[in-house]
Amino acid sequence: MELNNEDDDRATPRSVLGRRLRRLREAADLSQRALADKVGYPHTYLSRVERGEQLPSEALAEHLDTHFATDGLLVELLAMAQDASIPDYGRAVVDSERKAARIQVFGSSLIPGLLQTEDYAHALFRESLPGESEERRNGRVATRMRRKRVFEKEQAPYYWAIMDEAALKRPIGPISTMRTQLRYVLKAVESPRVSVQVLPFAQGAHPMLGGSLSLHTLRNGSTLAYVESFASGLPVESPERILELTQRFDVARSKALPERETLDLIRDYLREYEDDDDS
Repeated sequence: MELNNEDDDRATPRSVLGRRLRRLREAADLSQRALADKVGYPHTYLSRVERGEQLPSEALAEHLDTHFATDGLLVELLAMAQDASIPDYGRAVVDSERKAARIQVFGSSLIPGLLQTEDYAHALFRESLPGESEERRNGRVATRMRRKRVFEKEQAPYYWAIMDEAALKRPIGPISTMRTQLRYVLKAVESPRVSVQVLPFAQGAHPMLGGSLSLHTLRNGSTLAYVESFASGLPVESPERILELTQRFDVARSKALPERETLDLIRDYLREYEDDDDS
């Protein structure tokens, strides 16, 4: 893979992707308009991708890989470019998710990331990062959706999510987004490897108020922990601190509803959203 940029001393996955696309197009003796006609995307879009001003969608990257028979190269470069935009702690989370045999998460006010729908994630990033460009927001959403591929692995991890009831009560985006999101959660728990519990308001205070926690157990038995709060996160390496966080998670789990009651509560909220509309 090329690493030097004749126009910029600092190559990035985004710029490498753009240059590689341009060279593939030129080697095929195609103009941008001609390539656009073949793959069905605007030539102005392709131009921005080649200049490194915009990342392609995953669908476009797949179309281009198919057209140029590049065996997934542009899709891989796209994934690298999207991962490069994740903060350091976020990259650590994504990396250990891929290796985990069991993932346990607690979300204080949101549906956990691996259970989010695309529309829910878009609405969440739109409201929580209002100054961010649409392209960067789309990249964040694409990265979050790509993380779900851990469930498609031959040895998919066991996934145990606990969420505060606030995640069901507080609408993120339009009501239609919440309806789709809750249906998605109900569908996800049909897998024997996915468990969800809700910690109800009736339980009052609990040791995970105000934060989110991920515990990743690797196949060698070791556990990695990640604590996240507003716009920041922290990987935890100290065994003593991991033990403390695991205990907090266990206390929160003991206060949560059993899964059958959890699913009944989710269905109750879903019926409320179904009775409502976006007017």
